[in-house]
Amino acid sequence: LRLELPRFTLVGATTRAGLLTSPLRDRFGVMSRLDFYQPEELVLIVKRSAQILGVEITREGALEIAGRSRGTPRVANRLLKRVRDYAQVRADGLINLEVAMAALSFLEVDPLGLDHSDRTLLKTIIQKFGGGPVGLDTLAAATSEESETVEDVYEPYLIQLGMLIRTPRGRVVTPRAFQHLGLKDQREGGLF
Repeated sequence: LRLELPRFTLVGATTRAGLLTSPLRDRFGVMSRLDFYQPEELVLIVKRSAQILGVEITREGALEIAGRSRGTPRVANRLLKRVRDYAQVRADGLINLEVAMAALSFLEVDPLGLDHSDRTLLKTIIQKFGGGPVGLDTLAAATSEESETVEDVYEPYLIQLGMLIRTPRGRVVTPRAFQHLGLKDQREGGLF
């Protein structure tokens, strides 16, 4: 069956290019890779979103939200909405540095952008598995998460921050994870 279609442009986007077959991937004329946004770029996005939402925000408040957004506009906008809610209920509605910090602390989003689930994953590897290595399925069971969620949602950012590594034997936390969590690395000789 042959369909007559007008000429068109197809744009595809994925975070898992390796799952595409080579013939499909090779048919795209231009292959580009997008990097994470820098905090200064995210400040512009946060300020614009605040304007659209009718929220007053200072540059310092926007920078605090941007710095905890994992380099991702979607995360920045989600955090902005939650900080706005906090500012309206617990402050005068203005998002300044103090309000942003208090709101993000209330939401358990730390200065690196790690949330409760990220820290739970790291602490589970440290406290239940001696810092690793631990297999993906075992880690998922220990944290009551699906393996795919651990692998696709939590691990990429933790690896990017240098807090987690994947080895042939399983996941291992790095000294940086211990340091960030304020825990002492009890492993003999450390990781390396």
